[in-house]
Amino acid sequence: MDQSIKFDLDLINRYDKAGPRYTSYPTALELHEGFGDKEYREHIAKSNAAGGPLSLYFHIPFCDTVCFYCACNKIVTKNRGHAQPYLDNLYKEIAMQGDLFDRKRVVNQLHWGGGTPTFLSYEQMQKLMQVTRAHFSLRDDDQGEYSIEIDPRETDDRTIHQLRELGFNRISLGVQDFDPAVQKAVNRLQSEEQTFAVLAAARAEGFRSTNIDLIYGLPLQTVATFSRTLDKLLAVAPDRFSIFNYAHMPARFKTQRQINEADLPTADIKLDILQMVGRRLTEAGYVYIGMDHFARPDDELAIAQREGKLYRNFQGYSTHSDCDLVGLGITSIGRVGDAYIQNVKELAEYDQLIGQGRLPVFKGVELNDDDKLRRAVITQLICHFDLNFAAIEKAFGIDFHDYFADELKALAPMQADGLLTVSEQNIHVLPAGRLLIRNICMVFDRYLAQKQQQFSKVI
Repeated sequence: MDQSIKFDLDLINRYDKAGPRYTSYPTALELHEGFGDKEYREHIAKSNAAGGPLSLYFHIPFCDTVCFYCACNKIVTKNRGHAQPYLDNLYKEIAMQGDLFDRKRVVNQLHWGGGTPTFLSYEQMQKLMQVTRAHFSLRDDDQGEYSIEIDPRETDDRTIHQLRELGFNRISLGVQDFDPAVQKAVNRLQSEEQTFAVLAAARAEGFRSTNIDLIYGLPLQTVATFSRTLDKLLAVAPDRFSIFNYAHMPARFKTQRQINEADLPTADIKLDILQMVGRRLTEAGYVYIGMDHFARPDDELAIAQREGKLYRNFQGYSTHSDCDLVGLGITSIGRVGDAYIQNVKELAEYDQLIGQGRLPVFKGVELNDDDKLRRAVITQLICHFDLNFAAIEKAFGIDFHDYFADELKALAPMQADGLLTVSEQNIHVLPAGRLLIRNICMVFDRYLAQKQQQFSKVI
């Protein structure tokens, strides 16, 4: 499989508009409050009847300090005691949800996100894993994908050792940028020494995958400064890079109002940084997985993509398309059977519902046949840059050219621009179209027109 990309500045400028990241289809904007506890239980029952492994996502919302760019759901506090009441409720939710899922279903994936999961003490992390193991069938052979997001400022060698003991074997480190001026501008002061010490400890403890998160488009960034950050990271060769475009939306995210907009790089500088990143990582031997992600050729994501087995869910790219995803904790989103489910967003409401013995479901959506068909199309395109019409026709009992006649017409300008080719048998995304894969997927999104203003720019 050709996993290369082509950076065409003219095309990127012309196609750079707002659109979803397609961690799901329909997107989370289609979840509604008419879907609650009762509907979720019904879908769990259907899911158990179908069987298959599980994926668990835990949202740990606490942070010691606020990063001004952050758009995550978080609770910023210096008081570590605030975590325990939340954990007590989370334990109860784990028990409630665990009782509903067949214990024969093995947990092949587990992820702690945040916030900052290592805000918790070792004793709290140990108890959380013990409670999870008591109510779900976690693996004991280290063959699952058990991952955790790490803030190196909240982590040391001892913490990494403890996380490995708890069963984690994949780690993602938030870096964003090493430049001191950029760090000060976004209120995230993090030394290179802290970062590399954690990375070295993870490798020494036998973590199987290491990922580095970077953000381009932050205040005071230039091609030169970001290139220096990349130099330092390439020298230690992590397995994966996630390089995100900063979306400045202060109207939606209050903490972003503390960023000086005059310091933000121009659109042209952002594109120059992105082009430099693509070139440098490709030259260093990484392959473009898609949607901001690069990986070494021997990484599981790169292998899964070449083998046509890559998948995408609310945590991003995954190698386990067969897992139902169970979300636990405030704001977490799951995918069980043919439904997406989100928990309530506020601690008080979470506490109230858990206290009543109710699942803390806030909203959800049940997918109809058209949703499932379009999800399959978008997933194939965004994961593999290729779509075989016959496979879709066989799976869904349609004639692709008839069903998607309007969409195929809408792809004609993209074909003329060299983003893709459309034949009688398939759609194939070309290297120039891979950075713009969101635009291609948007053609198949039935809900997009009325919601487009709520998404960030694709580049």
